[in-house]
Amino acid sequence: MPEEAFSYLDNASTTKVMPEAAEAAYQAMTQIYGNPSSLHSMGLAAQRLVTHSRNRILAALGDPSGRLLFTSGATEANNTAVLGLAAKYGVRKKRVVTTTIEHPSVSMAFNRLEELGYEVVRLSPNSVGEITEDMLVSAVDSKTCLISAMLVNNETGCILPIAGAFMKIKRKYPDCITHSDLVQGFLKLPTSVKTLCLDSASVSGHKFHAPKGVGALYLKKGIRLSPLLVGGGQEQGLRSGTEAVPCIHAMGRAVELQSPTIEKRYEHALSLNEYARKSLTAVGAVILSRADASPYILSIALPGYKSETLLHSLEEDGVYVSSGSACSKGKKSAVLTELKTKGSYIDNVLRISFSGMSRQEDIDALAKGLIRCSERLARIRN
Repeated sequence: MPEEAFSYLDNASTTKVMPEAAEAAYQAMTQIYGNPSSLHSMGLAAQRLVTHSRNRILAALGDPSGRLLFTSGATEANNTAVLGLAAKYGVRKKRVVTTTIEHPSVSMAFNRLEELGYEVVRLSPNSVGEITEDMLVSAVDSKTCLISAMLVNNETGCILPIAGAFMKIKRKYPDCITHSDLVQGFLKLPTSVKTLCLDSASVSGHKFHAPKGVGALYLKKGIRLSPLLVGGGQEQGLRSGTEAVPCIHAMGRAVELQSPTIEKRYEHALSLNEYARKSLTAVGAVILSRADASPYILSIALPGYKSETLLHSLEEDGVYVSSGSACSKGKKSAVLTELKTKGSYIDNVLRISFSGMSRQEDIDALAKGLIRCSERLARIRN
């Protein structure tokens, strides 16, 4: 379908691969296709692509001195971080802390730790749907080996105050390891792992116009990790398996091109978000995302209409949104309940998410589509 024929507003699920990243992947597949572990010139050329991408991503994360492990995506990166860090630092300290609004790749990894005998503290939002800095700090004690809290929630865009919290935690308990799922914040919010006081962080290529199937785990210099995958000893012995050079090269290229434009793209997303709030409220939508949430994600509800019905009706008009996290496969969101979303809205939620490629015309198409949805469904009811 030609791009102008539809409006794509599901960028928190996945983004369109930028042409330069696609070209980089094609180059690595057809020209520099050696195995990075091989010692001949083709292998060394492939290794240079991996090294260049690693350096570009570390620079974008704000810590060129750190380590970066390439993974198959953020799910593997989060699993490796939570399980691998706990294995190294939880020998004598079996207490770990997380929140109830994490991505499943984090929350289910903590479930696994609980099965292994760890004490898992799960912080729920307060009565107004917030996880505060004080809540995060007070949850950690001298027996805590790991705390993991996301920067940006993938369903509502709410931003957790991890920078201030982790700084205070590190001052009080310097041995407690800090991890964050940065998937919805990396290259979108102007921040860095140093500002956030992170020992570990996960990112995913397909959330910022690189291909699916590649992600990365950042580790601060000196942080130790027990590997999740063993075998050939690639990625400094911490993530075995032949590196996916085409995807890694594409990811590095996407980072290289977008790092200088974070603030410009943030302002673009902010403008779109404000426009969407006004336009969609005018057609009867209820805005659920907080005003101080990431501008890239906007959660709304259309009272009286089920999310799945709206989603498929909008698709008929060439408008693509999500009924929540794509990873939930349409299941009712426990995260929205945790964030104190009004119970009567839970079944009516749509998630709209922007990228630097999004346009006001996409929002106009969504607003018109919602009007047509209500007209269609009204005819059916009558």
